Amino acid sequence: MKRKAGVQEKIEKLSSRLKEKESVLVALSGGVDSSLVAYLAKKALGDRAIAVTADSVTIPPGELEEAKCIANEIGIRHIVIKVNELNNPEFAKNPPERCYFCKKELITAFKETASKEGIKTIVDGTNADDLKGHRPGAIALREEGIYSPLADVGLTKAEVRMAAKRLGLPVSDKPSMACLASRFPYGQEVTAKRLSRVAEAENFIKNVAGVRELRVRDHGNIARIEIGRNERRLLFDEKLMDTITKKLKSLGFTYVAMDLEGYRTGSMDETLKKKIKPSR
Repeated sequence: MKRKAGVQEKIEKLSSRLKEKESVLVALSGGVDSSLVAYLAKKALGDRAIAVTADSVTIPPGELEEAKCIANEIGIRHIVIKVNELNNPEFAKNPPERCYFCKKELITAFKETASKEGIKTIVDGTNADDLKGHRPGAIALREEGIYSPLADVGLTKAEVRMAAKRLGLPVSDKPSMACLASRFPYGQEVTAKRLSRVAEAENFIKNVAGVRELRVRDHGNIARIEIGRNERRLLFDEKLMDTITKKLKSLGFTYVAMDLEGYRTGSMDETLKKKIKPSR
Protein backbone atom coordinates (compact mmCIF):
# COMPACT_ATOMS: atom_id res chain seq x y z
CA MET A 1 0.00 0.00 0.00
CA LYS A 2 1.29 3.46 -0.94
CA ARG A 3 2.57 5.44 2.04
CA LYS A 4 0.80 8.73 2.74
CA ALA A 5 3.04 11.79 2.69
CA GLY A 6 3.42 13.66 5.98
CA VAL A 7 2.95 17.40 6.44
CA GLN A 8 6.67 18.19 6.32
CA GLU A 9 7.13 16.15 3.17
CA LYS A 10 4.24 18.01 1.53
CA ILE A 11 5.69 21.36 2.56
CA GLU A 12 9.06 20.46 1.05
CA LYS A 13 7.39 19.38 -2.19
CA LEU A 14 5.38 22.61 -2.25
CA SER A 15 8.51 24.73 -1.71
CA SER A 16 10.28 22.90 -4.52
CA ARG A 17 7.42 23.51 -6.92
CA LEU A 18 7.29 27.19 -6.03
CA LYS A 19 10.98 27.52 -6.84
CA GLU A 20 10.30 26.06 -10.28
CA LYS A 21 7.86 28.92 -10.95
CA GLU A 22 10.73 31.47 -10.82
CA SER A 23 8.42 34.31 -9.74
CA VAL A 24 4.95 34.35 -8.19
CA LEU A 25 2.15 36.68 -7.18
CA VAL A 26 0.38 35.36 -4.09
CA ALA A 27 -3.30 36.26 -3.74
CA LEU A 28 -3.17 37.08 -0.02
CA SER A 29 -6.45 37.31 1.89
CA GLY A 30 -4.85 37.28 5.33
CA GLY A 31 -6.26 33.87 6.23
CA VAL A 32 -4.12 30.92 7.27
CA ASP A 33 -4.07 29.26 3.82
CA SER A 34 -2.85 32.18 1.73
CA SER A 35 -0.56 33.32 4.55
CA LEU A 36 1.22 29.95 4.56
CA VAL A 37 1.62 30.13 0.78
CA ALA A 38 3.01 33.67 1.05
CA TYR A 39 5.47 32.59 3.74
CA LEU A 40 6.72 29.63 1.71
CA ALA A 41 6.85 31.69 -1.50
CA LYS A 42 8.96 34.36 0.19
CA LYS A 43 11.27 31.70 1.60
CA ALA A 44 11.62 29.91 -1.74
CA LEU A 45 11.85 32.90 -4.08
CA GLY A 46 12.84 35.88 -1.99
CA ASP A 47 12.06 39.18 -3.73
CA ARG A 48 10.69 37.30 -6.74
CA ALA A 49 7.56 36.65 -4.68
CA ILE A 50 5.02 39.39 -3.97
CA ALA A 51 1.66 39.36 -2.21
CA VAL A 52 -1.43 41.14 -3.48
CA THR A 53 -4.64 41.77 -1.56
CA ALA A 54 -7.89 42.96 -3.11
CA ASP A 55 -9.56 45.80 -1.21
CA SER A 56 -13.27 45.29 -1.84
CA VAL A 57 -16.67 46.00 -0.31
CA THR A 58 -17.07 42.23 0.12
CA ILE A 59 -14.15 41.97 2.56
CA PRO A 60 -15.17 41.60 6.23
CA PRO A 61 -14.05 44.43 8.56
CA GLY A 62 -10.43 44.17 9.65
CA GLU A 63 -9.38 41.59 7.07
CA LEU A 64 -7.40 44.06 4.94
CA GLU A 65 -5.44 45.27 7.97
CA GLU A 66 -4.73 41.69 9.00
CA ALA A 67 -3.43 40.94 5.51
CA LYS A 68 -1.11 43.95 5.78
CA CYS A 69 0.10 42.77 9.18
CA ILE A 70 0.85 39.19 8.09
CA ALA A 71 2.63 40.41 4.94
CA ASN A 72 4.79 42.64 7.13
CA GLU A 73 5.43 39.74 9.51
CA ILE A 74 6.50 37.51 6.62
CA GLY A 75 8.56 40.26 5.04
CA ILE A 76 7.01 39.89 1.60
CA ARG A 77 6.34 42.94 -0.58
CA HIS A 78 2.64 43.68 -0.37
CA ILE A 79 0.42 45.46 -2.89
CA VAL A 80 -3.21 46.42 -2.27
CA ILE A 81 -5.49 46.82 -5.28
CA LYS A 82 -9.05 48.15 -5.46
CA VAL A 83 -11.65 45.73 -6.81
CA ASN A 84 -15.43 46.05 -6.99
CA GLU A 85 -17.17 42.79 -7.82
CA LEU A 86 -20.52 44.60 -7.77
CA ASN A 87 -19.62 46.08 -11.15
CA ASN A 88 -20.32 42.62 -12.56
CA PRO A 89 -24.13 42.28 -12.77
CA GLU A 90 -23.85 38.48 -12.81
CA PHE A 91 -22.17 38.60 -9.40
CA ALA A 92 -24.61 41.15 -7.99
CA LYS A 93 -27.59 38.96 -8.95
CA ASN A 94 -26.18 36.39 -6.50
CA PRO A 95 -26.78 33.08 -8.33
CA PRO A 96 -25.44 29.78 -6.92
CA GLU A 97 -22.44 30.35 -9.22
CA ARG A 98 -21.71 33.74 -7.62
CA CYS A 99 -18.18 32.73 -6.56
CA TYR A 100 -17.31 31.93 -10.17
CA PHE A 101 -18.00 35.51 -11.23
CA CYS A 102 -16.22 36.87 -8.16
CA LYS A 103 -13.05 34.91 -8.92
CA LYS A 104 -13.15 36.05 -12.53
CA GLU A 105 -13.16 39.71 -11.41
CA LEU A 106 -10.35 39.17 -8.91
CA ILE A 107 -8.19 37.18 -11.29
CA THR A 108 -8.47 39.87 -13.97
CA ALA A 109 -7.15 42.42 -11.47
CA PHE A 110 -4.39 40.07 -10.27
CA LYS A 111 -3.27 39.39 -13.84
CA GLU A 112 -2.99 43.11 -14.56
CA THR A 113 -0.76 43.52 -11.50
CA ALA A 114 1.30 40.45 -12.37
CA SER A 115 1.87 41.82 -15.87
CA LYS A 116 3.05 45.17 -14.50
CA GLU A 117 5.40 43.42 -12.09
CA GLY A 118 6.76 41.00 -14.71
CA ILE A 119 5.52 37.96 -12.80
CA LYS A 120 4.55 34.80 -14.65
CA THR A 121 2.53 32.80 -12.14
CA ILE A 122 -0.36 33.67 -9.84
CA VAL A 123 -0.86 31.38 -6.85
CA ASP A 124 -3.62 31.22 -4.26
CA GLY A 125 -4.46 29.53 -0.96
CA THR A 126 -6.93 26.89 -2.11
CA ASN A 127 -6.29 23.74 -0.04
CA ALA A 128 -7.19 20.11 -0.74
CA ASP A 129 -10.41 20.32 1.29
CA ASP A 130 -11.56 23.34 -0.73
CA LEU A 131 -11.93 21.19 -3.82
CA LYS A 132 -14.81 19.27 -2.25
CA GLY A 133 -18.47 20.22 -2.54
CA HIS A 134 -20.07 23.23 -4.25
CA ARG A 135 -17.04 25.24 -5.43
CA PRO A 136 -17.81 27.29 -8.55
CA GLY A 137 -14.85 29.51 -7.74
CA ALA A 138 -12.50 26.56 -8.26
CA ILE A 139 -13.72 26.31 -11.85
CA ALA A 140 -12.68 29.91 -12.49
CA LEU A 141 -9.25 29.22 -11.00
CA ARG A 142 -8.71 26.31 -13.37
CA GLU A 143 -9.96 28.25 -16.39
CA GLU A 144 -7.62 31.14 -15.65
CA GLY A 145 -4.56 28.99 -14.96
CA ILE A 146 -4.17 29.93 -11.30
CA TYR A 147 -1.82 27.60 -9.43
CA SER A 148 -3.02 26.30 -6.04
CA PRO A 149 0.08 24.80 -4.41
CA LEU A 150 -1.61 23.64 -1.20
CA ALA A 151 -4.16 21.60 -3.14
CA ASP A 152 -1.50 20.43 -5.56
CA VAL A 153 0.50 18.68 -2.83
CA GLY A 154 -2.62 17.52 -0.96
CA LEU A 155 -2.47 19.73 2.13
CA THR A 156 -5.78 19.70 4.01
CA LYS A 157 -7.05 22.56 6.17
CA ALA A 158 -5.97 20.77 9.34
CA GLU A 159 -2.51 20.20 7.90
CA VAL A 160 -2.24 23.82 6.81
CA ARG A 161 -2.98 24.93 10.37
CA MET A 162 -0.46 22.43 11.70
CA ALA A 163 2.24 23.69 9.33
CA ALA A 164 1.45 27.34 10.07
CA LYS A 165 1.72 26.69 13.81
CA ARG A 166 5.07 24.93 13.41
CA LEU A 167 6.37 27.87 11.40
CA GLY A 168 5.15 30.37 13.99
CA LEU A 169 2.60 32.15 11.82
CA PRO A 170 0.27 34.19 14.05
CA VAL A 171 -2.79 33.26 11.95
CA SER A 172 -2.47 29.51 12.50
CA ASP A 173 -5.68 29.35 14.56
CA LYS A 174 -7.56 32.14 12.79
CA PRO A 175 -11.16 31.15 11.98
CA SER A 176 -12.06 30.81 8.30
CA MET A 177 -13.62 33.93 6.84
CA ALA A 178 -15.63 33.93 3.62
CA CYS A 179 -16.49 37.12 1.75
CA LEU A 180 -19.54 39.06 2.90
CA ALA A 181 -21.52 38.08 -0.18
CA SER A 182 -21.86 34.60 1.33
CA ARG A 183 -24.23 36.07 3.95
CA PHE A 184 -27.14 36.33 1.48
CA PRO A 185 -29.54 33.65 0.18
CA TYR A 186 -28.98 32.87 -3.49
CA GLY A 187 -31.14 35.10 -5.67
CA GLN A 188 -31.15 37.99 -3.19
CA GLU A 189 -29.31 40.86 -4.85
CA VAL A 190 -25.96 41.80 -3.32
CA THR A 191 -25.60 45.56 -2.88
CA ALA A 192 -23.05 47.81 -1.22
CA LYS A 193 -25.66 48.90 1.34
CA ARG A 194 -26.53 45.33 2.30
CA LEU A 195 -22.87 44.35 2.55
CA SER A 196 -22.20 47.33 4.80
CA ARG A 197 -25.13 46.40 7.05
CA VAL A 198 -23.92 42.83 7.50
CA ALA A 199 -20.36 44.00 8.12
CA GLU A 200 -21.48 46.43 10.82
CA ALA A 201 -23.70 43.81 12.45
CA GLU A 202 -20.90 41.23 12.63
CA ASN A 203 -18.35 43.74 13.87
CA PHE A 204 -20.71 44.86 16.63
CA ILE A 205 -21.50 41.33 17.82
CA LYS A 206 -17.83 40.35 17.86
CA ASN A 207 -16.99 43.37 19.98
CA VAL A 208 -19.79 43.03 22.55
CA ALA A 209 -19.85 39.23 22.79
CA GLY A 210 -16.19 38.38 22.29
CA VAL A 211 -16.93 35.67 19.71
CA ARG A 212 -14.40 34.71 17.02
CA GLU A 213 -16.46 32.64 14.59
CA LEU A 214 -19.56 34.44 13.40
CA ARG A 215 -21.86 34.95 10.43
CA VAL A 216 -24.90 37.24 10.26
CA ARG A 217 -26.99 35.79 7.45
CA ASP A 218 -29.17 38.44 5.85
CA HIS A 219 -32.64 37.13 4.97
CA GLY A 220 -34.12 40.49 4.06
CA ASN A 221 -35.86 41.68 7.22
CA ILE A 222 -34.47 38.76 9.26
CA ALA A 223 -30.94 38.55 10.66
CA ARG A 224 -29.96 34.93 11.35
CA ILE A 225 -26.93 34.83 13.64
CA GLU A 226 -24.58 31.86 13.43
CA ILE A 227 -22.01 31.56 16.22
CA GLY A 228 -19.18 29.02 16.38
CA ARG A 229 -20.62 25.86 17.93
CA ASN A 230 -18.23 26.05 20.89
CA GLU A 231 -19.03 29.73 21.42
CA ARG A 232 -22.84 29.68 21.37
CA ARG A 233 -22.95 29.91 25.17
CA LEU A 234 -21.41 33.39 24.93
CA LEU A 235 -24.77 34.71 23.70
CA PHE A 236 -26.78 33.08 26.46
CA ASP A 237 -27.22 36.30 28.38
CA GLU A 238 -30.49 38.25 28.32
CA LYS A 239 -28.94 41.72 28.53
CA LEU A 240 -26.47 40.87 25.79
CA MET A 241 -29.22 39.49 23.56
CA ASP A 242 -31.23 42.69 24.09
CA THR A 243 -28.18 44.79 23.22
CA ILE A 244 -27.56 42.86 20.02
CA THR A 245 -31.23 42.93 19.05
CA LYS A 246 -31.44 46.69 19.55
CA LYS A 247 -28.36 47.29 17.42
CA LEU A 248 -29.41 45.03 14.55
CA LYS A 249 -32.90 46.50 14.49
CA SER A 250 -31.33 49.94 14.24
CA LEU A 251 -29.59 48.66 11.11
CA GLY A 252 -32.94 47.87 9.52
CA PHE A 253 -33.64 44.27 10.48
CA THR A 254 -37.17 43.60 11.75
CA TYR A 255 -36.40 40.27 13.38
CA VAL A 256 -33.18 39.01 14.97
CA ALA A 257 -32.73 35.26 15.40
CA MET A 258 -29.98 32.95 16.60
CA ASP A 259 -29.41 29.78 14.60
CA LEU A 260 -29.37 27.00 17.21
CA GLU A 261 -27.10 24.82 15.07
CA GLY A 262 -24.41 27.45 15.23
CA TYR A 263 -21.96 28.33 12.47
CA ARG A 264 -21.28 25.77 9.75
CA THR A 265 -19.70 26.23 6.35
CA GLY A 266 -22.06 26.81 3.47
CA SER A 267 -25.33 27.06 5.38
CA MET A 268 -26.81 28.95 2.43
CA ASP A 269 -26.08 25.93 0.24
CA GLU A 270 -28.58 23.92 2.29
CA THR A 271 -31.33 25.33 0.07
CA LEU A 272 -29.73 23.86 -3.06
CA LYS A 273 -30.18 20.31 -4.31
CA LYS A 274 -28.99 17.65 -1.88
CA LYS A 275 -26.31 16.48 -4.30
CA ILE A 276 -24.51 19.80 -3.80
CA LYS A 277 -22.50 19.83 -0.59
CA PRO A 278 -21.59 22.85 1.60
CA SER A 279 -19.00 25.19 0.14
CA ARG A 280 -17.81 27.86 2.56
